[in-house]
Amino acid sequence: MAPDWFMYFILFWAVVMIVFMSIGGYFMFRKFLKVLPQRDGKSKLDWQNYWVERSRGMWPEDSKQFLEKLVAPVPGAFRDIARHSIAAKIAQVAVEGGADEVSRNHCIEGYIRATPKRDYRSLITFLEREQIDYKPYSHLLNK
Repeated sequence: MAPDWFMYFILFWAVVMIVFMSIGGYFMFRKFLKVLPQRDGKSKLDWQNYWVERSRGMWPEDSKQFLEKLVAPVPGAFRDIARHSIAAKIAQVAVEGGADEVSRNHCIEGYIRATPKRDYRSLITFLEREQIDYKPYSHLLNK
């Protein structure tokens, strides 16, 4: 018969594995939802790729560096995904605005539009800490 401490050890690791699998499953399910087609037949990920490809030649070096500054607060594990989705929203703002190149103003507006509402408080804190003027776009934060 196994000692009691060994049974508790097994039970502990079973709970840990279930928790980790649940967390992983949650993030995989969220990724799965991004690739489901919307009403127009394209998924959210397809649209992000479209906007990034459409604006590929429109990014001057200073806008690329500003984008890197904007995604700096995102944890490293998620930074590539965040950079892609923010760049897609910035590109959409610039292309739909008829611009020839992506400007700093496009970056600020696209960054605000790409940020989920639940993160607006940290977004404002970050913009104020970096002394980035977001006042022309403050109406976007009230939606």
